[in-house]
Amino acid sequence: MAHPLPQSQPTQVVKPKRSNLLRFIAMLILALIILVGIAVLILWLVLKPKRLEYSVEDAAIHNFNLTDASHLYANFDVTLRAYNPNSRVSIYYDTVEVSVRYEDQTLATNAVQPFFQSHKNVTRLHVGLTAQTVALYESVPKDLRLERSSGDIELDVLMRARIRFKVGAWRSKHRVLRIFCSPVLAYFSKAKSFERAPCEVEL
Repeated sequence: MAHPLPQSQPTQVVKPKRSNLLRFIAMLILALIILVGIAVLILWLVLKPKRLEYSVEDAAIHNFNLTDASHLYANFDVTLRAYNPNSRVSIYYDTVEVSVRYEDQTLATNAVQPFFQSHKNVTRLHVGLTAQTVALYESVPKDLRLERSSGDIELDVLMRARIRFKVGAWRSKHRVLRIFCSPVLAYFSKAKSFERAPCEVEL
């Protein structure tokens, strides 16, 4: 006598919950990215940030002495004009360093006191730099002597600063600001009128 075979129970497939969790996390991250992008766009539209403007308004050389051993002694006086054209953005200049360069060789460097620049503001930085026993290389001594005889020297003025932006109570993280001004025609005599030199801004 044949006995009926026992019927097997249908196998239940359990869907893994992990895939649902990963999908939720991915959607949450995507939503956050979209929200941040919208917030940045709104902030930009409200503030309409404008590029900072810099120029050299004056540059003079005093006590210039180039020895036979190609060592330079000189004092450089430079006036930098910093203009913040933004109507809502102010700037903290936490560290500022100004350098004078000739034919890719740095002649003098000096630090400027930290300062705060409000919106729609013009700030002038009067910087004194001293070259003391600076050893000159290659054709630099010869070229400097030739230009010295003409009464002026073409220099590069560079500025590097760590800045923060301020909008209301919000303050940004530090950013590095680099300014390059060239050519700057520095005179040995105040009798000549200075030609203002515009600067390139990298932020």
